[in-house]
Parts: sequence; structure tokens; C-alpha cells
Amino acid sequence: MKNINLIKDNIDNLTALWKTVATPLLSYHKNDPFQFSQIKNSGWPNRLWFREDISEENLPQILEIIDQNPGLIIPYWDIFGSNSKEIFEKNGFQIRVQLAAMALKLGEKFPTESNLTFRRVLNEEDAKTWSDIYPLSFSYVISKETLVHNYENVKFYLVHLEDKPIGTLTLFQTENIMGIHGVGVIPEMRKKVLLKKS
Repeated sequence: MKNINLIKDNIDNLTALWKTVATPLLSYHKNDPFQFSQIKNSGWPNRLWFREDISEENLPQILEIIDQNPGLIIPYWDIFGSNSKEIFEKNGFQIRVQLAAMALKLGEKFPTESNLTFRRVLNEEDAKTWSDIYPLSFSYVISKETLVHNYENVKFYLVHLEDKPIGTLTLFQTENIMGIHGVGVIPEMRKKVLLKKS
């Protein structure tokens, strides 16, 4: 993904999702130039992010927020052309994981296997099932309460194979960008469920 505007639009979608899910739980905070969200009993979003480049003088504020909110992760996107990640590196921060953003302009529908169904989470029982399945695909928990407080704001889906819940996904739209997040399949069903383009 090389188009810088598309990259920024995708970052906006992701950070708006973090803000949106945390707000009803009173877990979103803005402390210029930073924003952060940390939901109790949940491993997500629990992020401290910024949309302008940082400098050395921002470091004390970053460290104070992290000290007061243990477990926050700082996403760093190299969109400023300044290599400011060196500020983090020389102050003992380490890369936890690197993710690649992907984008696709949809010109046509993609057919799916007919035995897969996608059911939107709109009740507490489905929210619990979704929350129980999610950590089987990822190394952290998204609390049931996060889903329950966001039925209207975010579209969480359970993926079923022949009526058995086997996966999760989240849809979140900002303007003309539809973010697809948290796509996971339980380990025993991996490599068995395929999407195909006809």
C-alpha cells in the first residue's frame, strides 16, 4: 500500500475504532498530542497513539501516561518521514509486533463458501461466544463488555460453519473506508475454510 492518503485513511479508521469502542466504557482519553484507550479486563485496544510526529520533548509525557496506565502499547506508523522511531529505540522501547496494512478497492463481490454464515453480534450470549473465540486466534482478550456496549457503533460478527461458531470479524466504517479487523479462525478449523473468487 503506497498511497499515503490511503495509508492515513486506514490509520484514521483504526484509531477511530479504538476511540469508539473505548468511549462508552469511559476508557478513552485525549491528552494532546496523544490519545489513549485502556479497557479494564480486556487486552484491546489499550493503545497510546498520536497523529502528528513526536519529538524528544514528548517523551516525559509518554512515559508518564504509560506509568499511570500499565499495559499500553504504542503503535508507530512511519508516515512522517522523520525516523522518529529512533526516539523510542534509544529510550528502551522494543518492537512487539509488526503489521502490514492491506487495502483492496472492491469492484465486484467475492463469493464465499456456501456453508459459512456470518451473524452479527447483537446479544449478550453471542458477545460471550465471540469473546471466548477471539483469544483462540489472537494472544489477547477482547472483553464481552466491549461488544455489549458497542452493538450500535461497531459491527462484530460471529462466523459459523454448519451452525458451529468458528471465527470472528469486526467491521468499522469511516467515510468511504470499511475497516475489516479481528478476523480470526479457531485453530482446528484453519486451512479448512477457504474464500474463493469465481
